[in-house]
This record gives sequence, C-alpha cells and structure tokens, in this order.
Amino acid sequence: MISFIINAIKIIFLLGFLIFIHEGGHFIVAKLCKVKVNEFSIGFGKTIWSKQGKETKYAIRMIPLGGFCAMEGEDEESDAEGSFSKASVGKRISIVVAGAAVNIIFGILVYFILMSTVGLRFEDPARDTFLNRIYYGGKATGEFMLALIDSIKILFTGGFEVDQMVGIVGISEVVVATTGIANYIYLIAVISISLGITNLLPIPALDGGKILLLLIEAIRRKPLKMETEAKIQLLGFSILIAITLLVTYNDIVRVF
Repeated sequence: MISFIINAIKIIFLLGFLIFIHEGGHFIVAKLCKVKVNEFSIGFGKTIWSKQGKETKYAIRMIPLGGFCAMEGEDEESDAEGSFSKASVGKRISIVVAGAAVNIIFGILVYFILMSTVGLRFEDPARDTFLNRIYYGGKATGEFMLALIDSIKILFTGGFEVDQMVGIVGISEVVVATTGIANYIYLIAVISISLGITNLLPIPALDGGKILLLLIEAIRRKPLKMETEAKIQLLGFSILIAITLLVTYNDIVRVF
C-alpha cells in the first residue's frame, strides 16, 4: 500500500509540475503582454480547489492530465480590454510559444546540471575540474538534443510507428521504475523537453497548430473566420484524441 501511494505521488507530482510550468509560461507572458487571463487551472474536470484573484481565478481540478490558461477572447470574439484576439500577432505568438519554451529551457538546464554532476563521464587525459564539468556536461547535453532532433526527423520521414509512441500509461510505468532522486529528476527533464517539442508540432489543438494559424493570419493580414478556426481546431483535437486512445491502448497491451 505504501509503495502504491509513493508511486502515485511520483506520477502526480511529475505531471502536475510539468503542466504547471508549461501553463505558467503562457500565464506570465500573457500578463506581460497585458492580456487578461480569466482562469489558470491545473488539471481538468471537477474543481477541487479554487481561489479568485483580482483578475484571474486559480484552480486545481480532479484529473491531472493537463491544464489550461483561459484568456479573454482566445476562443470567442471579445472587444473587452485585455482581449487575446485584439493583441498583435507577435504578442499572441509569444504567448503561445511561451509554454513549450519554458518546458524545453527547464529540461535542458536540469539535464545539463545532472550531466555536469552525478551523470558526468570524463574521457581519458581529462581531470575533474570545474571547467571540464561544464565542458563535458555541455557536450552530453548537446548530444542528447541532437538525438532528440533525429527522433523528430524520423517522425516526419515515416520511420516511426504509432506503436512506438508512449502515452500516460507508458510514462507512468517508467516513472514507477525510477530509483533514486537523480534518476527521477533526469526523467522529469527528459519528459519536459519532449513535452515542449511535441507541443510545437504544427498540429491543430497543439500550441504549434495555433502558431501556424497565427502565421497564416500574419501572411493574410487578417484573421481567419472564428468558425473556420474552430472547425480546424476541432478536427485537430479529434485526431489528437484518436491518437491518444490508440497510444494508451498500446501502452496497456504492452504493460499487461
């Protein structure tokens, strides 16, 4: 029972923390751009805690599988002060990019710190000095990022199968298998970077899809009709849900 509780805490903390910094990136940049945030929520479903701030409602919801930063005029027409839809394209792109950027930057920094300390591997004539730790930590981080970029290339060149993807069940399995704090933090860093990169893919319903629509708006010099954008987002969301269900099914079959 104790083991189950510890594993549940490890999974919930990892997911909750990465969602928090992702949505926090959107939130902070929105505030800097004078865009009103109506609600900042971690999780979906029924609200289990909430607090109304001066402008924003802060909430924790029942299902810790995501979160949202609901901005005024993001999903509907609004002429209110601080409306997302009335902000410049540049500001809107900055707000949308911010979530993934925070995940990627955080993950790289944590990975670099780990590789410069507990995960350090010196080559032979090499001494354990501060500069060598920085050099070899940076080298290991660079090699990791190149490997990650190569895996993204494979995704677009057809060498990647859906059954190779890992969903929430697969991630939970890996989290449960971690031993030691360093191993757990390493996993947080890797998942954070992966989450950030995945969110930047140009798929409707992901941040990358929103960025693509904003770039189209900049080229056209006028926004898409709200109805058209809603249909595109709905299509992307439906595809995303279908892929998520398939990946989750494959995870369950593989685990059990």
